[in-house]
Amino acid sequence: MPETSRRGLLFGTAAVSAGALLTACTSNEPAASKETAAASVPAADDKPGKPLTIGFAGPQADHGWLNAINEQAKARAKKYSEITLDITEGSNDIAAQIGQVETLINKKVDVLVILPADGKALTQVGLKAMRAGIPVINLDRIFSNPQAYRAYIGGDNYGMGVSAGNYIGEKLKGKANAKVIELAGIDGLELTQLRSKGFDDALKNYPNIKKVARQAADFTVESGQAKMAQLLQAQSSFDALWNHDDDQGVGALRAIQQAGRDDFLMVGGAGAKAAMDAIKADNSVLKATVLYPPTMAASAIDLARALGNAKGISGIAELEIPASVTLYSAVVDKGNVDQYLPTGFN
Repeated sequence: MPETSRRGLLFGTAAVSAGALLTACTSNEPAASKETAAASVPAADDKPGKPLTIGFAGPQADHGWLNAINEQAKARAKKYSEITLDITEGSNDIAAQIGQVETLINKKVDVLVILPADGKALTQVGLKAMRAGIPVINLDRIFSNPQAYRAYIGGDNYGMGVSAGNYIGEKLKGKANAKVIELAGIDGLELTQLRSKGFDDALKNYPNIKKVARQAADFTVESGQAKMAQLLQAQSSFDALWNHDDDQGVGALRAIQQAGRDDFLMVGGAGAKAAMDAIKADNSVLKATVLYPPTMAASAIDLARALGNAKGISGIAELEIPASVTLYSAVVDKGNVDQYLPTGFN
């Protein structure tokens, strides 16, 4: 994942909606000129455009977040009567996913949305689509060559770490010699490395806090439970835990409950509904989670629709859709959980 702007341009599931783009006009222009200028900017809106087939290719939905990605894309496409969504079965096998994308290219879909199992490995097929005249929306895991996509939209892995670190830092800033531990994701993934770097960089703002331990898990319930048990055995006392992923966090909470530990606060990652339910109930160590919104898939459909209709998007005064969109990693705790609960995924 790229380390892009921590806030970037924030899109929710309704980011591309009704309303015309405003065009800057000087105050001494005649009214007719203003109307003509505004009308010349084609904004995407909820009115049906021309019929479009959007191809959607993602990895296998073997994780709650990835399943939510597929569901968000399907639900968003259904909103538009002119959109036909051609979605692949999905695969974590790189060769299989390349074949699925090539099938969509051969079908001559109007726009492609691709969440690659491996961005670098699927760069060539992204380039193939672009050279065939099919614009590509690159979703989340970025291709290694920017010529392989027309627009990128994804989460902010570095920003996740920063948000988690600052939240924990503010909670512990009055405590001398505070200790934190980290339950990371798969260490071989760049996204895990970026999350850890953001966390470490944020903790530098709090000289009273020291990270005393870190374990990498595998984004599964089982790995979360096993690795958390190891951390608890090795660390008799600490003040806060950041867990990168709410799916593996289910296992981590099991290990914590089995150990009878409640002497620290826990911050999760991604925004699963189960985590938000626990935060709202306020009956465990889990007090917050840092979002990595799967709603980005819905926004990718919006971008693909605007691109297929050669329109800009409402809310910004540009003729074209942006080249890059990075979502913000908000912190959800008891104070705002009701606002974010509808976005939680199973």
